[in-house]
Amino acid sequence: MWFFNYSFYILVTFAQMEKQEVLKDVVIKFAGDSGDGMQLTGNQFTINSALMGLDLATFPDFPAEIRAPVGTLPGVSGFQLRFSSSNVFTPGDESDVLVAMNAAALKVNLKSLKKGGKIIANIDGFDAKNLRLANYADGVNPLEDNSLQNFEVIKMDVSRLTRESLKEFPLGTKEKDRAKNMFVLGFLYWMYNRDMENTVNFLKEKFSKNPSILESNLKVLRDGYNYGETTETFTTRYSVNKAKMETGSYRSIMGNQALAYGLIAASRKSNLQLFLGTYPITPASDILHELSRHKGFGIKTFQAEDEIAAISSAIGASYGGALGVTTTSGPGMALKTEAMGLAVMLEIPLVICNVQRGGPSTGLPTKTEQSDLLQAYYGRNGECPMPVIASATPSDCFDVAFEAVRISVQHMTPIIMLSDGYIANGAEPWKFPKEKDLPEINVHFKTELGEGEEKYQPYLRDENLVRAWVTPGTPGLEHRIGGLEKQNITGNISYDPENHQLMVKLRQEKVDKVALDIPLQKIDSGENTGKVLVLGWGSTYGSIKSAVAELQEEGIAVSHAHIRYLRPFPSNLEEIIRGFEKVLIPELNNGQLIKIIRDKYLVDAKGLNKIMGVPFTKTEIVEAVKNLIKS
Repeated sequence: MWFFNYSFYILVTFAQMEKQEVLKDVVIKFAGDSGDGMQLTGNQFTINSALMGLDLATFPDFPAEIRAPVGTLPGVSGFQLRFSSSNVFTPGDESDVLVAMNAAALKVNLKSLKKGGKIIANIDGFDAKNLRLANYADGVNPLEDNSLQNFEVIKMDVSRLTRESLKEFPLGTKEKDRAKNMFVLGFLYWMYNRDMENTVNFLKEKFSKNPSILESNLKVLRDGYNYGETTETFTTRYSVNKAKMETGSYRSIMGNQALAYGLIAASRKSNLQLFLGTYPITPASDILHELSRHKGFGIKTFQAEDEIAAISSAIGASYGGALGVTTTSGPGMALKTEAMGLAVMLEIPLVICNVQRGGPSTGLPTKTEQSDLLQAYYGRNGECPMPVIASATPSDCFDVAFEAVRISVQHMTPIIMLSDGYIANGAEPWKFPKEKDLPEINVHFKTELGEGEEKYQPYLRDENLVRAWVTPGTPGLEHRIGGLEKQNITGNISYDPENHQLMVKLRQEKVDKVALDIPLQKIDSGENTGKVLVLGWGSTYGSIKSAVAELQEEGIAVSHAHIRYLRPFPSNLEEIIRGFEKVLIPELNNGQLIKIIRDKYLVDAKGLNKIMGVPFTKTEIVEAVKNLIKS
């Protein structure tokens, strides 16, 4: 009897030792070598956070090289996740927790860890070889030299613990080490009071045909959880309450996924078959991968031999009466320009999705940038106007893709949709709409001659200067199109100087008239007039919104407007801009929107430019606004 009482006393004592702490906001940075599975680990923790009803934002940070040397600084792969019980608009300026699988991961990411933050270090990644590869001086080990005394360091020999967990499995050392990320994930699930069901189901689906790999990953995941449960070193667990969000059904979604779903939804609401003609390129390739999974919706995906063939096939699909789409990034846009001019000359629907990355040339394939705006505006030969629209967040890609299709098919024009690597690979909760709540996209094909028409005139226009869409082979509506200049109304080839000028003006005016069919610009936060307006576009949205909110809490009069429709601008944009004494335009480029704004509205806007392959921090924008006010 004494034995049972004593056992109970021990259990109670341990329960009392373990503290539970509720946090409002947490930022975790997972970092390691490319083969350490940090992207998968981050994604699984992200999905888990979304299922718990937390608001979140992510920032995957891929190495620029496909396979950089193991253990080196260029080979570090990172995934930053912020989850909170409050609204989240950025993945965070600094991390609270850094998971460092090796010395290089610590060195690259230590500068962005908060003072007093936690470092979970895999000590096996800090041996002499890894320290040398990470460019630490001989004999220097940051885990042992007191250089990390401003942080809470949790040392774990993840490699040894993983191998020990799998000692009964007939796997080689390399195969066992591939499960290290599952041990870390299990431990973090314990630390943050999480259920592991989503990851268990993910593993069962992923490795359903390989039982030994499935069971080994499941065991390491559970052992990682139990390590936190049974090791006396860890006495505090953390939790974050659910965020107060609008009622509805949510899922975690990445930008490229949302873009693909937006195209599918637009295809269904317009009753047009979706055809994607594309060529793989980072960071746009996932759109092809996602769309190819949904052939049940009648989607056709075509991986062409090059970028030119890709866009040309999409133009052919549109000419045939389908919804033609092509996806790419900056280098691919350069190759597609001649065919874009053809689509403008044909005045045919076409959606061109450019997921921007660092340039020029091959540039920074895995890093984000907003450097293709001027290319979208002017990067074609001749006077070649087309609408330009940009997404602001991962979930916003759904709405922007849907809207791009609507504008394209209803105004018979190619359109460029801009996203970027930060949006494409980032994730956030998405309240997905119901089909009945999506607006119809009305498409009209001309099937017969109109009253008074003796012959089909392919460039006869309506009040919005939009010509008719006719599918090839429609009886009585046979016509010829091509890249040579067209005679107004008849569509015959014309070299007449006056006609060419007229057609150039008509094509521009048609694009300008799209402004009559888009919403007026709104102020995202702040007053409609005032001292400072922060004007943004694209992926700067979250950083600007967070910065402006902080400034407003300090009593500083600042407002934020974010432009979705970049060409043409909303018709009231000039009125909004002129309502402020000063305008600041933050961009992840060397100043592109600011050139257009200054040119069009003759205002002395000021730029804030960052070209480092990473997003703005909130702090950078806060300081820029304060400096602008002081000046």
